[in-house]
Amino acid sequence: MHLLKLAPAALCLAASALLYTPLASAQAAAPAATADKEQAAKEADGQLAAAGWLMMLDQQNWGGAYEAASQSFRNLVQIGQWMDSIPGVRAPFGAFENRTLARVVYKTTMPGRPDGEYVTSIFNTDFANKKGVEEIVATVRDTDGKWRVMGYAPR
Repeated sequence: MHLLKLAPAALCLAASALLYTPLASAQAAAPAATADKEQAAKEADGQLAAAGWLMMLDQQNWGGAYEAASQSFRNLVQIGQWMDSIPGVRAPFGAFENRTLARVVYKTTMPGRPDGEYVTSIFNTDFANKKGVEEIVATVRDTDGKWRVMGYAPR
């Protein structure tokens, strides 16, 4: 809520300003509420893409996960590198057991990346061999408008 500071003036001016304050506040709040809803929808879409991609990793569908990743990810990581490295990254954890979303953040900038739309989702995951793994999955709205994974880091 915005507070209005009124300079000493005629009572009628002060009274008329107070009469219109609720309307002005409601009008200012409407765009903010719409922006919040839009951001929440983007966060949900990015998180959903991240969760779906992680399911592919859980099922050891390494090739499917690679193909579902963003173009920028595939430009940086060749398929051979991916297929050689990701099984070794996930194998020590053992089988997937449980995953909960810890945090989601929407941004329009990302260090080392062009301006765009980014959602970082952080999951707390339990595996058979290791509990409490933090999985960080960064997604980007790709050129086709779909949310795709651009980065993954388990720790």
